[in-house]
Amino acid sequence: MTAPAPNRRATGFFVGFLAVALLVAGALSYFASPHPDGLDTVTLQGCQVVESDAGEHLEGTCIAQNATDHSLAASPLADYSVEGGEGTVGVAGVIGVLVTLVVAGGLFWVLRRRRPKDQH
Repeated sequence: MTAPAPNRRATGFFVGFLAVALLVAGALSYFASPHPDGLDTVTLQGCQVVESDAGEHLEGTCIAQNATDHSLAASPLADYSVEGGEGTVGVAGVIGVLVTLVVAGGLFWVLRRRRPKDQH
């Protein structure tokens, strides 16, 4: 028995989905706000960010004083850019979309239901 022909409608949907995801990640991500989000703002309440020769530090009492960098802070795609470079937000977004789709596709392929070989 031969494998069933791929459904054109499903293929069109997945190609369209990929195109939209890459467009959003690669182009629209440049319009995202560079300012802190609500969580950052709340954790900084009660503190002031002060510039010094050693860099920025916090003065006052706030939750953010207890914050530390996460284990992936030095990774190539940390802070939504490639190697911390200016203007690489879209590239990082496209890489993120592609990696996510490869991992998800791999999981679906590994976990898919398989028919027994003798079944028609």
